[in-house]
This record gives sequence, structure tokens and C-alpha cells, in this order.
Amino acid sequence: MKINIEQDGTDNNQNNTFNLNIPEPKERQAVPSNVGKSTVNFVGREDELTLIHQQLQTEQGVIVCAVEGLGGIGKTALALEYAKRYQQEYAAQYWLSLRLSGLAEEIVKLAGPYLSLPEILKKESLEKQVYWYWQNWLPQQGKLLLILDDVPNIDRIPDRILPKDSRIKILVTTRERCLSTEFESIALDVLPLDKCVELLTKIVGTAKVEKEKALVEQICHEILGRLTLAVELVGEYLAKNRHLKFSHLRDKLNLAHTALTKERNHRDYGHLGVAAAIKISWDDLSSAVQKVAMLLSLFAPVAIAWTLLEDTAKSTEITESELEEARGQLDNSHLMQPVDEDYSFYRIHPLVREFFQRQLQEIPEKNSLYRCAFVETLLTIAENIPQTPTREIIAAVTPAIPHLQLVSQTMLDDIPNPEDNLIQVFLGLALFYKGQGEYDLAAVTLTKCCEEIQSRLGENHPIVADILNNLAVLYEFQGRYAEGELLCKHSLSLIKQRLGEKNLDFAIRLDNLAGLYKYQGKYAEAESLYKHSRSLIKQLLGENNLYFANILNNLAELYLSQGRYAEAEPLCKRCLSLIEQLLGENNLYFATSLNNLAGLYCSQGRYAEAEPLYKRSLSLIEQLLGENNLDFANSLNNLAELYKYQGRYAEAEPLYVRAIAIYQERLGENHPHTQKVRQNFMILLSRLSDK
Repeated sequence: MKINIEQDGTDNNQNNTFNLNIPEPKERQAVPSNVGKSTVNFVGREDELTLIHQQLQTEQGVIVCAVEGLGGIGKTALALEYAKRYQQEYAAQYWLSLRLSGLAEEIVKLAGPYLSLPEILKKESLEKQVYWYWQNWLPQQGKLLLILDDVPNIDRIPDRILPKDSRIKILVTTRERCLSTEFESIALDVLPLDKCVELLTKIVGTAKVEKEKALVEQICHEILGRLTLAVELVGEYLAKNRHLKFSHLRDKLNLAHTALTKERNHRDYGHLGVAAAIKISWDDLSSAVQKVAMLLSLFAPVAIAWTLLEDTAKSTEITESELEEARGQLDNSHLMQPVDEDYSFYRIHPLVREFFQRQLQEIPEKNSLYRCAFVETLLTIAENIPQTPTREIIAAVTPAIPHLQLVSQTMLDDIPNPEDNLIQVFLGLALFYKGQGEYDLAAVTLTKCCEEIQSRLGENHPIVADILNNLAVLYEFQGRYAEGELLCKHSLSLIKQRLGEKNLDFAIRLDNLAGLYKYQGKYAEAESLYKHSRSLIKQLLGENNLYFANILNNLAELYLSQGRYAEAEPLCKRCLSLIEQLLGENNLYFATSLNNLAGLYCSQGRYAEAEPLYKRSLSLIEQLLGENNLDFANSLNNLAELYKYQGRYAEAEPLYVRAIAIYQERLGENHPHTQKVRQNFMILLSRLSDK
């Protein structure tokens, strides 16, 4: 195990006694249903609801599309209402928005924390991982409903990624006609006129509608186009402005029509009525609230954490009081809707979001300021994702991940100082995925990063070497050693081309490549590179530095893996002595080196010598970091392994239990590290049962 001084994005948690094979846990937690609330103003569509349900009984999937591709027709509302109406018929329901990414990626992100993917599959493609998830989806009894919302094209849901189990029923919403011939399609038309009137009545009351019934019908049909979103927005507008008559509303809508036609800003709405309905609500907002709405438009089309908006607003001219004012006005105007009972997340209809974006784009200086604030907020989050994020960190940054993903897809031109910051966007995402064992998602992210860097900064830019090295380290985690070897060699070549061979970066990459050789059993090649790296570090920095200590440790590990204990031991001892000389004994480097020497003794069966070193390392970590951390958990595991080898099962058992509890709390039930310690514990239990 390496001493943690790397500058190349490697993860150097202690793991020298972990086993590689992870068994399936006896009990697994089902992926929780995540379908949001349906609208309280839902009306009509009874025939469509019945038809969807009938077809899902005989077919696996149904596509709800809009006639003429109209937006605002009520596709999402219909899907939510179906989920609510038939909730009792499904063992679980799942909601995925596919506006930003494809089905495979979203399934892995949804299921990963709950279904423990076998270690061998972590080396495979997303497609193979998704296939395994579908086969093992929990609960395994009863029908499941999967809603795929706002699918822009068929590429997002390729047939090979869809579940083959007929108990998983799929409901797709899209603006596209004829999205797929695999599923039955239901073309959703505009609301019948009487249902438009009914919807308005639910919002503003019977008395108000009955007074101007004929005018209400004219507005719904001729101006609003009988589109659900348009009718709902004007209803909420009237509910807020109770003094306003429908005749006044008609005049406002006509004025909005005229203005939008001149601006030619309605083309993406499918029907001018939606744009007009949004505009009259927009014009009714204060300038302060409009600023907040424009800032909101930059966020990804998913649920937006209000705290994330607050953090972004700090870098703009928007004040806290303006944020609170906007929160009330936008909610009351139905321009955004709360997603949860705590009002901590809000969702904006895609057409409303597009309208807000257009308003922002018409004010270049504000657009620049807000985009900069948005990107910098997400950059800060990305930069603070550590190499091994704990479960608390994962939970804290999860709401920001879709928005960080949006930056990586559409806002790279807004990143300040791209030579320093461009890599951080992708690296933050990759560390988030890697921290949950989703190595393939992390690899895809870093590959995209490499492509963008090469495209924007040049194929041989210095950052390319860093990305390739990070990707090589990730491949090492996946056991894709041959692929990692190629990337590491490419990284070495780029550094050699730019700086030559006599520099620290080149020495570190030699060290990494040697590690990949070691895992492939290419011991002679690994030893040669380790010695070359050691020689370079000695020339550049001398022997009294942590880099030299690290290479001594790695060379010792190589000898240990070959059973060359006599050669490994003096290197381990020299490494320990060097750290003590440089930093003293009261530091994590010293604790790590103690652990490594103990591991060497343990491998030789020198348990009496290993035990005090393991105990001293454990005590030092507890003194420096406390008990609730991953280093402490790993040390508990290592000491427990020692006791297990000695047959001291009663002493090993509580150590395993404590280690597993820490790993579960910090990384989650299904993280690879948690599973590996649990496997060690299961071996102990099997030996106890044999006694």
C-alpha cells in the first residue's frame, strides 16, 4: 500500500489485506421508489389513463407523445397521475429524467448505491452492468413501474438497454412522434374545451368562471390553444390577482401575443398560448424576482436544491431578501413547483425554464455574471470532492451532480482559467462516481475530459498527461491493467516530450506504470521501473524526502508479492526510519509505514512481531483522527486479520464488527471497501461454525 503523497489523483487508502472476491450479500436493500407528487389540479385524461393501464397489462411499454410535438400539453402530469392512481398495483415505482443523459447512465446512478455490483462487472461496460441490475432489481416480486420522462430521442433509450423482464412496465414521455416502434404509442392531444374550463374552475372558483363562461371558453380555445400548462398558468395568475376579470386577462394575453410575435421568441413553444401565459406571469414579477428566475434558468432541468441557488446567488447582486421574495412569488405563480414536503427542492417546467433563459440572454452583462457565478459555484463543489468521499460527502454533493454534469456538457466555454479549472469539472464528477464504486461512469467522464482538453488546449497539453494518468489509475481499480498500462505509457511519453526524463513528474509516472506491471505479474519490468524511479528521485531530491520513502515502500511491496521477504524487510524498515527522521512518529505517514511493516511480518507468519506494530498504528490513527474514519476502520480490519490467522477468533470478531460499522456509516452498505471487510468477516464466521 502506497504512502499517501501522490500528486496524480490516486487513492491510497490502506487495503493490503483485502480479499478480491466479494460474495453477494444475503440481504440487499431495494432501490427506493422516487416518483414525485402529482399535480393537485389534474383534470381530464381519464380515457388516456385507462388506455395506458390497459396497454401496460399486455405490453411492456407505452410511449406518451404529443400531437404535433406540442410542449405544455401535460405529458409529465399524466405520467405522475398514472403513478398515483395505480400506485397499489406496483411493488415499486421509479422516475428518471433523460434530458441530460441516457438510460444506462441513469440506471447505474440510481441502482448503484443499493444493489451491490459484483467486482468482476465493475470492469465491464455500462451496458453489461445495466443488464445485471435489471436481472437483480429489487423487489423481485410484483410489477415495477419505470417512468422515463422527457426523452429527447431514441438514442437515450436503445432497445438493448431496456429491461427484458416483462414485470417491469415502462412509461415514456416525449415530444417526439414515432419515437420507437417497440412500444405502443398514445398521442396526447390538447385538452377538451370542457376540461379546460374545469381546470380553471378548480383554480379560480366556480363563481368567477360562470360570470364570463363564453369568454373563458374563447380564451382557452383561441388564445391558450387548450394546452394544460397555459391554462394552469393563467389560472394561477388569476388566483393571485383575484380582482382581475377574464376580459382584462384576454387583453393582457393579446398584448403578450403581439410582443412575442414581434420578438419571434415563441418558436420553441409549439403554440403561442404557452409563451403568452408565461409572459403575463413574468411581467407581473418584480425586477428582483425576475433576476432570481433568470439565475434559476441556468440550472439543469431536474429538481433544484434551494441551498444550491442560495450559494450561487452569493456571487451575484441578488440579496437574501430578494431570494425569499422570489421563492414565494415564483411558487405562487406556479412558475416553479416544490418537489418535497420540506420545500427544499423545486422543479421548473422545461418551457418555463426556456422562457427564463431567453430573458437572461437578452441582458448580456447579467448573462455573463450569472453564468460565471453558476460555473464557479459548481467548480468549488467539484474541487472539494476528495479522493475517497464518505457517504456524508456523497449525500451532500449529490444534488449538485446533475448541474455539474450540465457544466461539463454545455458550459465549458464559461469556465474561467480553463488550463487550471477545466479538468476540475470532470475530475469532481469522476471522483464522485469512483467513490461509490461506479468505475465505468468515472472512466467515461475522464475519457470525455481528455477529449475536451485535447480539443481546446491541444493534444499534447500538459494537462493531458495528468488526465491519462488519472484514467490509468482508475483502470487499475477496475483491474483493466493492460489498458491502464497503455495510458500510463502515453502519459510518460507526453511528459518526456515536454520536460525530458529528469523531473519528478516522470519519476512518479514510472512508479505508477511499475504498479500496473506488478498487478499483471510482470515483476521484472516492474522492478526495473521502480529502481529507475528511485534513482531519478535520488538525483532530483536526494534520499531524505517522502517521495523516496514512497518508492522504497512500493519496491518492498513488489518483493512481498513475490515472496522475497528478505529483500522487502530492509526497505520497509528504511522507509519507516526515513519517515521518523523527516516527520517524527506522530503522523499518518508513520502509522501507514508501521502498518506496512506489520503486513510484511504477517505474510511471513511472524505474528508476534506484527501484532505490536498493528496495535501501535491503530493507536496512532485513533490519536490523530479519532475512531470514526476509514484509516481507523482499515487498521481494525488488519489487526482482525492477524488474529484470524492465529486462530484468535474471539478477539478478531469485535474488531471486524467495528470496522464494518465504520465503513457502512462512512461509505455505505454496498461500497467495495465495505464488502471486502465483510468478506473477511464472513470467512471468520465460517471458521467459527466449523469449530
